[in-house]
Amino acid sequence: MNTDIVAYYRDRAAEYENVYAKPHYLRDLTRMTAISQDIFRDKTVLEIACGTGYWTERIARTARAILATDINQSVLDMAAAKDYPTGNVAFRIEDVFGRYPGGTFDALFGGFIWSHILLERLDEFLVCALERVPPGGAVVFVDSRYVPGYSTPISQTDPSGNTYQTRRLENGSEHLVLKNFPTPDFLRGKLPGAEVIELEYFWLAIAQRT
Repeated sequence: MNTDIVAYYRDRAAEYENVYAKPHYLRDLTRMTAISQDIFRDKTVLEIACGTGYWTERIARTARAILATDINQSVLDMAAAKDYPTGNVAFRIEDVFGRYPGGTFDALFGGFIWSHILLERLDEFLVCALERVPPGGAVVFVDSRYVPGYSTPISQTDPSGNTYQTRRLENGSEHLVLKNFPTPDFLRGKLPGAEVIELEYFWLAIAQRT
């Protein structure tokens, strides 16, 4: 069983956006899109772990500009192939723990990356990400809630409290995937002053860089 999450998302790229087509997600996704578009309106946004560009495409409709980054070239290629009518999106391969390219960003967006960060590296991750946004800049993370009966069951928990799911791709391969589900209080502890919105299947944490 594969435990490399980077390889998992590389291999999952072609089927990744199928998850957004689930009818029961529609109401949440519509609200998340509206909230994100409002927050990022006329802002220059750094998007980390952009994946196949599902959120990039939506945020680009109101943002001034976006630099969308990911560690996987395969998903960046898919994201770059989408239609961005205003031409306000650039792409770059970057590690979330690396040094991001220079430039001025008004805001940071991280979609479905928080849950894939080991708890023992979460503070390091936040330092690397938030240092790219000036004090007062908008910071938005969105990710999944654990919903019994809908979420993939937790198959393992490690000594640090990280939780893992066993997932199978369309090609039949099995992957042990790190997937943490933070509580609202935990999110507020890591992002002081954050507004945490819990929807039925997802959450949003909205903060300003201090």
